[in-house]
Amino acid sequence: QVQLAQSGGGLVQAGGSLRLSCAAAEHILNSYHMGWFRQAPGKERAFVAAISQRGSSTYYAESMKGRFAISRDNAKNTVYLQMNTLKPEDTAVYYCAAGTTIVGQSLTGVNYWGQGTQVTVSS
Repeated sequence: QVQLAQSGGGLVQAGGSLRLSCAAAEHILNSYHMGWFRQAPGKERAFVAAISQRGSSTYYAESMKGRFAISRDNAKNTVYLQMNTLKPEDTAVYYCAAGTTIVGQSLTGVNYWGQGTQVTVSS
């Protein structure tokens, strides 16, 4: 049973926009903070953004502030990551995540991961 199912992503030119979606099992969305991470080739997986369980607070890695926006629609059991003004350095595999704790403006205690989706930004 897929707990987190991602969609979206693809190839876009620098300066463009993409939206990632993460459809979550209802019990996960009701119980966890949700977030996004990314992993570029040869690099460790890194935090991108998170949203609190009730959706009242959002958190971003410094380089994403002002460009990315995370949101959740609990009625649709879906979390979104809107990515604007994309740069070639945003190229990575993006992962949806469900975690237990927000620590230091980052999502921790991840118990569930999405399958990953490739985002490629051309210059």
